[in-house]
Amino acid sequence: MKVSERLYQAALPIWESYYTHPFVKGIADGSLAHEKFAFYMIQDHKYLLQYAKLFALGVIRADKENDMRVFSNLITATLDTENAVHQSYLAKFGITKEKIDNTPMCLNNESYTNYMLSTGFKGGLAEIAAAVLACSWSYKLIGDYIEKNYPESKQDEFYANWVNTYSSQGFRDSNDVMIAMCDRFSEGFTEQQIQNLENIVINCSKYEYQFWDMAWTQGKSYTP
Repeated sequence: MKVSERLYQAALPIWESYYTHPFVKGIADGSLAHEKFAFYMIQDHKYLLQYAKLFALGVIRADKENDMRVFSNLITATLDTENAVHQSYLAKFGITKEKIDNTPMCLNNESYTNYMLSTGFKGGLAEIAAAVLACSWSYKLIGDYIEKNYPESKQDEFYANWVNTYSSQGFRDSNDVMIAMCDRFSEGFTEQQIQNLENIVINCSKYEYQFWDMAWTQGKSYTP
């Protein structure tokens, strides 16, 4: 069994729980309140900037030119392609760069991204690949699920852009690149090392669920 298959089996129960989360369901059926989505867009934009830094760390850690180029391309995909979706929605909401800059990261968001970066700094290329995989793979599965079960969402007046991005072949291809990286960088790993990768993916997957909660409550659950 490939390492990625083990990671998939370990995290799948958590990933499948996203499908019934009210925030994800609201995107799928078009009922999600726009103010919740606007809050999510700001926080996810901030998340993606930290996510790109993890790929940048991969560029630094990589010894082979091809690996450096792969990580570099993933930075571009994050900042230009995926971030373009955020920019279009932020423009619809009239949210300025100043508004984004002046909005603090929520506790979950900051904790999640700090965990990913800490994992990358302490580990190697396999650990970096595992840390980014939970987000990428789960979003791919969400995109597939919505496309299959809510086909009308791809023409939704408001949420179609988001749904079409994460159900696109381009996003699937990008996720496949990360899966292949994880398998390649973990070749020859001991059972203990593989279990560590599983823990990383599971922890990031739990953070992902908390991110959906944060978006749904607009951070209110973290207010004393």
